[in-house]
Amino acid sequence: MRLTDFWQRMADHFGPAYADSFARDHVMSGLGGRTVHEALAAGWSAKEVWRVVCVTMDVPDERR
Repeated sequence: MRLTDFWQRMADHFGPAYADSFARDHVMSGLGGRTVHEALAAGWSAKEVWRVVCVTMDVPDERR
């Protein structure tokens, strides 16, 4: 998954204004206690991060 696809999915699910805020502030245990931005900076793939976001936030299957 490309980063542009990842950020589009984040915006589609959370809304454009909240997606970045969520990505900066929400710490997830599935990301090793990191935020989305921290996980991506640490080398996690966008696909791995999106999977964790989907599980953590109960993203509907049709948006995964």
